[in-house]
Amino acid sequence: MGTVTDPRPGNLPKQARSRVTRRHLLEAAVSCLAEQGWAGSTVAVVAERAGVSRGAAQYHFPTREDLFTAAVAYVAEERSAALRDLFHAGPAPRPAVVEALVDLYTGALFRAALQLWVAASNEEQLRPQVTELEARVGRETHRIAVELLGADESVPGVRETVQGLLDMARGLGLANVLTDDTARRARVVAQWSRILDAALG
Repeated sequence: MGTVTDPRPGNLPKQARSRVTRRHLLEAAVSCLAEQGWAGSTVAVVAERAGVSRGAAQYHFPTREDLFTAAVAYVAEERSAALRDLFHAGPAPRPAVVEALVDLYTGALFRAALQLWVAASNEEQLRPQVTELEARVGRETHRIAVELLGADESVPGVRETVQGLLDMARGLGLANVLTDDTARRARVVAQWSRILDAALG
């Protein structure tokens, strides 16, 4: 994921320039995490990629942990919004919903999040932020999945079925980190669509 270049940012009002700078930093941070991992992703590297000074980066995000957890949260929220926009009319054909949910876990965002999880397992100061972020993103993704699938969670087993779908999508994303898993993923998505039709009615 590259940074976004806004036209004539110098002509924008100060508050708007600040928002643009913040967004550039967040997008650059996700790109760095996905491509270089935690060890290679420093505030200086992110600032350079975003085209801003290190001081500007630290003004927006005082610590490295603040920067990277905010970056993954930002892009997760953007992806959730895009998912809702894709199916703005509510429940949609289940194969399309399953495929869209799986897509959430097979791009740069997931690779960046994976790097954060690994780092958090070894970095005590990072762990609480990543744990809270993962819980929040997980709840939001589950809620969207329930809405798009037209699932009734008052029926026993439905909540677990939806969660199983999301766990499966995460596993497919993990497999895709090492190799292109497109062909196998398509077969699994088709099978999960059939499972959901049977489980959700």
